[in-house]
Amino acid sequence: MASVIIWALVACVHATSLDPLTKNLLTFCCTAPLVPIAWIISRIIGVKFSDKESPFSSLGIILSCNQILYLLIAMWIYTAIPDKMVMVIAMIFGAHLLPFGWLYDSKTYYVMSVIVSIGTLIVGLITPPLTLACVMIVVEIIFSTVLYFEDKNHNYGKQ
Repeated sequence: MASVIIWALVACVHATSLDPLTKNLLTFCCTAPLVPIAWIISRIIGVKFSDKESPFSSLGIILSCNQILYLLIAMWIYTAIPDKMVMVIAMIFGAHLLPFGWLYDSKTYYVMSVIVSIGTLIVGLITPPLTLACVMIVVEIIFSTVLYFEDKNHNYGKQ
């Protein structure tokens, strides 16, 4: 859910008439509040943001932090191919979902990892960054909705 807000911010940035490098810098800035937004949303919807009793919480944090290392690629794209930076960030986001499929025993994470990674490559190659950001908003709303229903219907070991 937090990523819907992040991608909406990115879309707003790319809807401006600012130069591409400024838009890219602001795009990086838009990603910064992801964790605080996720924490606020978790409080609103009544789920634990982090479960200190579960060793898997630490793993989830490590899997999320791994994405930061991939952002080095986006930083290079920032000046090398500025009009493709949003595409690269979206692909990094999609790819980082894959291990969460295992962590949460979630087919939704597995499927969306592939769909987002390949889909953003295709959309990003043929459309401007603003269009891609808008597509990501829709994709993230769908992802959140499907994930909600998957979680609601998950048995969690009940036979």
